[in-house]
Amino acid sequence: MCEACDSFLDRMFAKGVLHETGVDGLYGRGAAFEAIIDGLDRLISHLGGGDKAEVIRFPPGMNRALFEKSGYMKNFPQLAGTVHSFDGNEKDHMALLDAIHSGSAWTKAQAATDIVLTPAACYPLYPIVARRGPLASDGALFDVQSYCFRHEPSKDPARMQMFRMREFVRIGTPDQAASFRERWLERARDFAERLELPHHIDVANDPFFGRAGKMMASSQRDQALKFELLVPIESVEKPTACQSFNYHQDHFGSLWGIVTASGETAHTACVGFGMERLTLALFKHHGLDIDGWPKSVRAALTL
Repeated sequence: MCEACDSFLDRMFAKGVLHETGVDGLYGRGAAFEAIIDGLDRLISHLGGGDKAEVIRFPPGMNRALFEKSGYMKNFPQLAGTVHSFDGNEKDHMALLDAIHSGSAWTKAQAATDIVLTPAACYPLYPIVARRGPLASDGALFDVQSYCFRHEPSKDPARMQMFRMREFVRIGTPDQAASFRERWLERARDFAERLELPHHIDVANDPFFGRAGKMMASSQRDQALKFELLVPIESVEKPTACQSFNYHQDHFGSLWGIVTASGETAHTACVGFGMERLTLALFKHHGLDIDGWPKSVRAALTL
């Protein structure tokens, strides 16, 4: 095989599992890739189906005003993406066309719309829950999914800029939120073993921005608020987070005014599945030809 085709990403391009777009981290998905995504969805639904979560599917964009209120720009400005559109008259349009023709910057004629790119599948959920009023005595559980955006272009195929995230989100008392996360930490081991993926679970932190962010990340790790299921994809030394298990304490409850049946500020926890990363892990460890995968893995995905 030629030297240029040696990387995992290049092999996926050559096989048609993924398709280049000319932008790092932005790829088309082939039929085999989508078949695995569908299989993972079925397996995840099987594992969490008995919990009877309310299902909500979000588009890849969310309300800009709610995004601003979320505080995402305070913590992760380097990852955010906004949606802009042309906001000018005919003269401005002609100038825009001239700029495109000459190869100069043409986006100056655009203005921010009321939509931003969704950074995490659970972010549009909390305002919806808050508008419903106090929670029931047993809290609430949601099954959400969305295409998400993180601006971190990379040759590492596991660091896509646009990707699907599926989450189960628990909202309720501190005990309800904490026990939910512990339950999913146990399920995660079974999940990875069914897929026959090498893995381990470790404490982690979010990529908070700046000097203050380092302190926040340290505090998050010290309190063990975030765990990740790690699978080697690009390297064994730096395995990739394919699942996350987060206990937010009362952060989102306080931010959005979500209260329990007794009037206390609600706590939240979530388990997130990186659908593209899990799919990449399967191709990495079982090969690019799905027909050659272990029968037990194919059965787990009902392929």
